[in-house]
Amino acid sequence: MVRRSQSSNPRSVVVLTSGTDWGTRAAGQRRSSGAESEIPRRQPAKIKALRQALHLARTAIGKKNWHAARHGLSRARALTNALPPGVAVREREQLSELRKKYAARDTPAAKHARQAKTAPAKRVGAKKPAPASKKPTARKPEPAPARDLGDRFINREALGYGAEGSRTR
Repeated sequence: MVRRSQSSNPRSVVVLTSGTDWGTRAAGQRRSSGAESEIPRRQPAKIKALRQALHLARTAIGKKNWHAARHGLSRARALTNALPPGVAVREREQLSELRKKYAARDTPAAKHARQAKTAPAKRVGAKKPAPASKKPTARKPEPAPARDLGDRFINREALGYGAEGSRTR
């Protein structure tokens, strides 16, 4: 149950509703389609806004953010309708291309491609597991080989070991 008050008066009657009428109550609060937003007056500003809307739609379609893509496409459509027919031909071609991509989002081919991509998808920065055939066994580190010092004389008495042959303490 949800408390619903139609008035800002705290003493007014409060109606409890189960939420079944939310669709009708939210009808006045629809999301902006992009076409309602303000269109610039001058032609260069319209072209710039059109390019921004196309960029928004392109990145949203790439990220599969369909709400943002729809907003960008409808804004771009409104801007192209506000421009004369011969202007921004390349942008109009891009818009029609993006509309086709947006329209193809729920086709069987798109669903099949999505299912095919889910199996081999791997994280880009993930560590690769070691190959299964070569499992490293716990080996003891080998001692470093004794270095050949050549014909050097080591003063054992200076090091506190006594004379070379004696074992006295």
